[in-house]
Amino acid sequence: MSKQYLIIGGNSTIGMEVIGKITSEGDYCTVIARDKPEKDFDNISVHQLNILEDDLPVDIIPEKLDGLLYLPGTITLKPFKSLKENDFHNDMQINFMGAVKAIKWAMKSLTMNHQASIVLLSTVAVKQGMPFHASIASAKGAVEGLIRALAAEYAPKVRVNGIAPSLTETNLSERLLSSDSKKQASADRHPLKRVGLPTDISEMACFLLSEKSSWITGQIIGVDGGLSTLKV
Repeated sequence: MSKQYLIIGGNSTIGMEVIGKITSEGDYCTVIARDKPEKDFDNISVHQLNILEDDLPVDIIPEKLDGLLYLPGTITLKPFKSLKENDFHNDMQINFMGAVKAIKWAMKSLTMNHQASIVLLSTVAVKQGMPFHASIASAKGAVEGLIRALAAEYAPKVRVNGIAPSLTETNLSERLLSSDSKKQASADRHPLKRVGLPTDISEMACFLLSEKSSWITGQIIGVDGGLSTLKV
């Protein structure tokens, strides 16, 4: 029997990678995004909604869900003295409150399953302090706290895990990797000497959504080229 997944932010670079992999295996995606995905896929239903601003109708979610992936995020990099309170508010709304709203919306369908999976995104900057990351690291730190709390509360019914990437080539990070020199400088900061690719994150997301990770919950998995743990 095909599985049912809910993808929030499915028009993102990583979202389209995940949708492509899931649907190629015969499973089904309900996709929530402000804009329609640029690619056409079989086995999906797309609903153009703003997760923060719009009402979320329950009838568009399958009665039983195998997994939820929440992808909306921000990259706010500024010196602390230049950050406004609104920067912190905006990062918290998109990264944390949007995830809370999505999980509350989908939880009934997730708990109808034997062992559903929720996957959220954090950042390497939570584990490794980095300058200019005060706002986004704070928001993603809240996400990591939510992951662990929900993993404990909903075990063994629902697994909850997170992915903590370093800088990855996506539409969100274009301005940070807009030249060969910027890309090389970022690559050189990582022990594996390259920046992340969308497939690096999407493969981990699909693994955590699937039954292959059935004994993993409450974890924040670094997909960061070794940046958070190695000094070479």
